[in-house]
Amino acid sequence: MKRHHEKAMKDLKEKTIRGGLARLCAQGADFALRLLSLMILARLLGPKDFGLVGMVTALTGVLILFRDFGLSVAAIQSPNVTDEQISTLFWINIAVGTLLAFLTAAMAPLIAAFYHEPRLLGITSALACSFLLNAAGIQHGALLQRQMRFTRLAIVSIISLVVSTAIAIGGAMAGYGYWALVAMALAQPLVITLGVWLASGWIPGRPHRGVGIRSMVHFGSVVTLNGLVIYLASNFEKILLGRFWGADALGLYGRAYQLSNIPTANLNGAVGEVAFSALSRLQHDPVRLKSYFLKGYSLVLAMTVPSTVACTLFADDMILVFLGPKWKAAGIIFRLLAPTILVFAIANPLGWLVTSLGMVRRSLKMGLVIAPIMIVSYVIGLPYGPKGVAFAYSAVMILWIIPVIAWSVHGTAISVRDVLLMASRPLVSSIVAAALAFTVRLLYAQSLSPLPRLALENGVLFTTFAAMLLFATGQKAFYMDLLRSLTSRTAAEESSLASA
Repeated sequence: MKRHHEKAMKDLKEKTIRGGLARLCAQGADFALRLLSLMILARLLGPKDFGLVGMVTALTGVLILFRDFGLSVAAIQSPNVTDEQISTLFWINIAVGTLLAFLTAAMAPLIAAFYHEPRLLGITSALACSFLLNAAGIQHGALLQRQMRFTRLAIVSIISLVVSTAIAIGGAMAGYGYWALVAMALAQPLVITLGVWLASGWIPGRPHRGVGIRSMVHFGSVVTLNGLVIYLASNFEKILLGRFWGADALGLYGRAYQLSNIPTANLNGAVGEVAFSALSRLQHDPVRLKSYFLKGYSLVLAMTVPSTVACTLFADDMILVFLGPKWKAAGIIFRLLAPTILVFAIANPLGWLVTSLGMVRRSLKMGLVIAPIMIVSYVIGLPYGPKGVAFAYSAVMILWIIPVIAWSVHGTAISVRDVLLMASRPLVSSIVAAALAFTVRLLYAQSLSPLPRLALENGVLFTTFAAMLLFATGQKAFYMDLLRSLTSRTAAEESSLASA
């Protein structure tokens, strides 16, 4: 029995490392594609085009939380799940997706009236279809994630992004304006759903009664309610900006927000899926759970902290390079939002921990505390436009970070000291790297154009950060061990293939 357990833990470690590598590679490609599409579309379309679509998604986005109803998370977190349960959850998702599609279409006239913008009627009606497209692939994706088949998920994700981006760019070049963005929003879930059906090879059966999904539905409902609270708190400012400052202001804020969100969204997507699956399997093994969590946490922070520094120091150059001169006004908004990158990098992994341990009610309580504080801050900053809202948003998130750490780890195998120790190393490394990079900018970079200047600044920043992290803070052994695990697994697989 002991040997079997050790073998299972070894297999889990190997799957976690391989899955993490696959997702990181995929998210690296995802990051590059999203950045490229943002650069191209920002030059083909204007702030108003993005603002019009943003007006709709800010309101209908809340319904996206209900398309899953937390059932994919419940299926992954559950220690054991049967085919009958998965099939029943699939049909529940289809029913919910259909209901949300009809509800969104019915809301279209109200949304157009709320913003005093008749063009939103057609946009909202078209985007309603995305709910059903998403619903049809939720359980297939959850099944792949539960089985830790992240390479297949990575391939599906990349293909969907390539196809949807190509459609959007083609539509923008053909002069379809904001409809190009609508087409992109519909194409991506369609391709993902087709991809996960093919990748999983699973065909859902008929729904069943009495197969033990009540506890999973309850778990999922709490996850959904928590997501709803966080979504409203994180997106209410976009509704306010669109309503009181118009599509152009929302377009500027939305692109700055998207650009600041890309690093954490990609890393959270890459590491989060793998970490949540692995931690869920270890929820009754606190020693290994602590080890897995802290290693993953260290990796996320190491990859996110320098991005925060770069966005803060070089915001103007990033806007000019990635979005173009007509988006110059978004530079100050982008800089003001940069601290949220660090906050989400620290806070998001704590969400994996809490949810994998089944403590979703704790997450809900934290959301119910921070949400009204965030909404009040938006209202205070609203008279000053997008800049005031961005400043208020970042200020509240910075003040919230220590309480959220303490609340998240309370009663778990991880302490506040563990989290702060993991965070201190990349933070110290980034401070040294930032000082050197900014000095180089002042001395040598002013005569350069934006693109080579940005390349020089970030080259110095990331190189110095890596050197500090590996050698000055003693993290070299950790990354060498990770590399050995990957290479030993690859060698074993090659040997197995050769003998076959």
